[in-house]
Amino acid sequence: MRKEIRVKAFWDAEAGVWVAQSKDVPGLITEAETMENLVAKLHVLIPELLEANGMVDDKGDKAIPFHLFGERIEKALRLS
Repeated sequence: MRKEIRVKAFWDAEAGVWVAQSKDVPGLITEAETMENLVAKLHVLIPELLEANGMVDDKGDKAIPFHLFGERIEKALRLS
């Protein structure tokens, strides 16, 4: 398994949620209204999905590091 899992998140303005997915964790796609709630979901889903896909080693460290990259596109309006 990799030393660090990369998770990409983007803001879905239409749905009003953060959406996260990762090529490093098969089947990972989830959403939450806040980034904090998204991180909490990832703490549960990443180990569950890695185990379900046979990608964890019982002899290794129990902690699974991941790097969350967030992207949100906004527009700033000029006042004049």
